[in-house]
Amino acid sequence: MNKMLKDKVAIITGSGRGIGKSAAMMLAKAGARVVISDIDPEPAEATVSEINKAGGEAISHVGDVTGENFAQNIINAAAEKWGGIHIIINNAGFTWDSMIHKMTDKQWDTIMDLHLKAPFRIIRAAKPWFCDAAKKEIEQTGKAVARKIINISSISGTTGNAGQANYSAAKSGMIGLTKTMSKEWGRYNVQCNAIAFGAIDTRLSAPKEEGASMEKDGEIISLGIPKQIREIATMMIPLGRLGTPEEAAGPILFLASPLSDYVSGEVITVSGGL
Repeated sequence: MNKMLKDKVAIITGSGRGIGKSAAMMLAKAGARVVISDIDPEPAEATVSEINKAGGEAISHVGDVTGENFAQNIINAAAEKWGGIHIIINNAGFTWDSMIHKMTDKQWDTIMDLHLKAPFRIIRAAKPWFCDAAKKEIEQTGKAVARKIINISSISGTTGNAGQANYSAAKSGMIGLTKTMSKEWGRYNVQCNAIAFGAIDTRLSAPKEEGASMEKDGEIISLGIPKQIREIATMMIPLGRLGTPEEAAGPILFLASPLSDYVSGEVITVSGGL
């Protein structure tokens, strides 16, 4: 079980921190070779170092997933390093909240590009390493190797959330993309699934009063949620707490593994019962 992903190559966007990092650590421990991607070089390199020191294999690919050439570049980086790609986890993201009557076009476009257009581009760029590779395998052995696409959605995309029209729309669109890909690429033995996370304890759900922020195209975007809202959300969760990044990574590992080879087109909600 510990090496059930031996020789598999995985790309994980947004994997320098939080859920993405925990998923990268789990997949590497299971034997996968991992491309760590983050917009910031320091956390990406730190995660790569941690995996390699533990006996795994990882490289970093730093960049903004919304960049025009990012998708092709990260696909090329993985393929050139290890000769193939088997798992794509579209995890990178942040929120830029506002009530809809105050939301700017830039807020809308930024979040839609980040959470929907970027995953679309990465999946599209992977076609030679998913579909074309599968065709060759079918010709040679009669069966294609199972490959995986895991799209990270949110309960905001399944139920909506006030103040997140952009994020909810993008995460809902991610589910539509997931279900379509399961139909288009199922014949190539590609399983495409989504995970709709609830409240997971990362910097994106930390109290906003702590002042975490990031810069995007010259804009300073505040991260986190107001402390009062965080407390109310925690009270609504039947398990009584936010999930940990490690708990969030568990279902990602399941969907990346042979244990899910007949699971496709599904949305798994991971929300502590919320």
